[in-house]
Amino acid sequence: MNSTQSDPTVQPVPASVVEQVDAADITLSNPKRAVIALGANLGNRLETLQGAIDALEDTPGVRVKAVSPVYETEPWGVDPGSQPAYFNAVVVVKTTLPPASLLERAHAVEEAFHRVRDERWGARTLDVDIVAYADLVSDDPVLTLPHPRAHERAFVLAPWHDVDPEARVPGVGAVAELLTGVGRSGVLVREDLELRLPE
Repeated sequence: MNSTQSDPTVQPVPASVVEQVDAADITLSNPKRAVIALGANLGNRLETLQGAIDALEDTPGVRVKAVSPVYETEPWGVDPGSQPAYFNAVVVVKTTLPPASLLERAHAVEEAFHRVRDERWGARTLDVDIVAYADLVSDDPVLTLPHPRAHERAFVLAPWHDVDPEARVPGVGAVAELLTGVGRSGVLVREDLELRLPE
């Protein structure tokens, strides 16, 4: 490069360009939208769910864009009263991570909260499930998309509908219609509790 030419990388950037870049959120390039379901029924459930949301936000390539209300749900697949009730929520994220990397992060967040996978439907400190990733439909056994049982679970559909009333379960149908079919029995919104978007 000719030394008499000014180096374009050191020139001031016009304010209008800075604003455009800020508006586009430069931390993510061509992000995909993903829906993640959270659940906890041991320990301080609300604190755990908030901690999981904050941990997702702290992940490079992930930005939490919406957080649902908190729902209280009877445990699924076990005798009534044999476990504490769950707190459930859904978050919408934008991410540049591929699905497999997002799943790895979900498992790492679970492990950070001492999740133990010793029995199916066992009580747990934290569940982090990828419900949907963009419009992807995949029967990969490691990460089936959309989540194979999301469309029949009110504790996923109700909070998902709250954050995105127009949402669709890819390849299945509209969340609103699925929720109407499933009903809200055993799923109670906790208006006295709140999860916040990370700052």
